[in-house]
Amino acid sequence: MLNQFSRTELIIGKAGVEKLQNSKVAIFGIGGVGSFVVEGLARAGIGKFILVDDDKVSLTNLNRQLIATHKTIGKPKVEIAKERILDINPNAVVETNQEFFMPDSEEILDDTVNYIVDAIDTITAKIELVVRAKKLNIPIISCMGTGNKLDPTKFEVTDIYKTNICPLAKVMRKELRQRGIEKLKVVYSKEEQIKPDETVKAEYEENYALEEARKGKKQVPGSISFVPSVAGLILAGEVIKDIIKI
Repeated sequence: MLNQFSRTELIIGKAGVEKLQNSKVAIFGIGGVGSFVVEGLARAGIGKFILVDDDKVSLTNLNRQLIATHKTIGKPKVEIAKERILDINPNAVVETNQEFFMPDSEEILDDTVNYIVDAIDTITAKIELVVRAKKLNIPIISCMGTGNKLDPTKFEVTDIYKTNICPLAKVMRKELRQRGIEKLKVVYSKEEQIKPDETVKAEYEENYALEEARKGKKQVPGSISFVPSVAGLILAGEVIKDIIKI
């Protein structure tokens, strides 16, 4: 009998689909990258989710975030993402945590989690998440910078210590090396960053300085619809392939 995953079964088999349905993935950061991670995982058949993000949808999210529409502005991202997952797969189990993950955050993860996706913007939080994942022996994949970029074909999947060009990856390499983390699977772009238009940047910073400061952001990179989305789907693909061992 046909079901919503019948086309997926054709390439990964019934056993593969069943394995995905029995897997739990934690996604940290439900923004331009993370919202597409969630989409890719939900449509592939992941059965259990943990969604972590303290933010609400804002006007400036509309250019790149899957969950952002004029109807969802002001609503918690984790709740919108949960609703979308359940619209795609009513049998999914979704746990939401509307919080800003940082080193002093209470433990969200346990041995029932099969995979972690780091789609967080804050370096301190990214490092803490990797450290916790390694301590709990949970596979993790981390996304490096997608801002100020325009070429989605420049993304690569590699180890953090094989990255170059990306400023975020450079900081991550240094910090993780100091903590004895020997490897980390990442998605990163080999494209040089585009310098933001100074006039537009000044106008943006004047209008949104208070909002971004509240989120702990010192600088706000430019973004476009088709770059973070591609990174998110690459991340989702890596998670799926690793879970079913392809």
